[in-house]
Amino acid sequence: MKVSDFNYELPENLIAQVPIEGRDSSRLMVLNKTTNEIEHKIFKDIIDYLQPGDCLVRNNTKVIPARLYGKKETGANIEFLLLNNIEKDIWETIVRPGNKLHTGTKVIFGDGLLEAKVLDTMPGGTRKVEFHYKGIFNEILDKIGLMPLPPYIHETLKEKDRYQTVYAKFDGSAAAPTAGLHFTNDLLEKIKEKGIQIANVTLHVGIGTFRPVKEEEVEKHDMHSEHFYIKKEDAEKINNAKRSGHRVIAVGTTSCRVLETIADEKGFVKETEGDTKIFIYPGYKFKCLDALITNFHLPQSTLLMLVSALAGKEFILNAYNEAVKEKYRFFSFGDAMFIS
Repeated sequence: MKVSDFNYELPENLIAQVPIEGRDSSRLMVLNKTTNEIEHKIFKDIIDYLQPGDCLVRNNTKVIPARLYGKKETGANIEFLLLNNIEKDIWETIVRPGNKLHTGTKVIFGDGLLEAKVLDTMPGGTRKVEFHYKGIFNEILDKIGLMPLPPYIHETLKEKDRYQTVYAKFDGSAAAPTAGLHFTNDLLEKIKEKGIQIANVTLHVGIGTFRPVKEEEVEKHDMHSEHFYIKKEDAEKINNAKRSGHRVIAVGTTSCRVLETIADEKGFVKETEGDTKIFIYPGYKFKCLDALITNFHLPQSTLLMLVSALAGKEFILNAYNEAVKEKYRFFSFGDAMFIS
């Protein structure tokens, strides 16, 4: 299977640069993977496609303001992007320009609120860095850090919380689980009132989610790893839906990846913590997932391959071409799709 099989033409002006005014006012393309029908709706209409007894599974990770701009002691400008908390105050970090940051180099951020010392160069060119500060690390990040927006967004984000779901709870992501950005607290309350269960998983989204597939053949791609956990009470909600013949609906590909990583052959899940490198592409047989709420993904990306595995490559690419024709907004701040 060729990576080029998952390509489509996208005009640059359809890449959403800023969030829409109302979270649930974005457009919603509804795909029926059984009949191959396509409907055009508004996101708040999602409630009409959810049935009592269904279980909606969302990722409650929280994006940290992981982009930092600082200076070396020489005065040279340096940019950090925090990737992974190795232990205590030691982080794996992308640094720019990397050729100027050798082991032992010190960098100062926020007029001295935060200092960093480079401990080592890691595989792939990232740096192991130790931070020094007074107070609480996350509070300092909130003051001086910026949201690590995807590389295709060139506008400045005016409100930090718009790159955060309304139910974000646990710090740790370098990117938002963007399918969840469309939900408001009011819409979630209406969904609960209709009798739909809401379960949480936590998967900390890594910057690897934006890395292009460099292999020509899909099967040779080495998937990035991401840390996740699911609690017992959330696993039970999912299992209850399965037992009663109702659907398990993932909010986003991150929730989907957790479910498919931990599900047994009958689709049941249990309390688990671990790392996943699951790579879902056409030919994959879903064990737990029945339906998916997702955004529109980059051409030739692993996420486009995942939705193609769920609904069929030809149907998905037809839907994407229709979305382009209908001028849907694409990617992180763009419109949504419901595959049922």
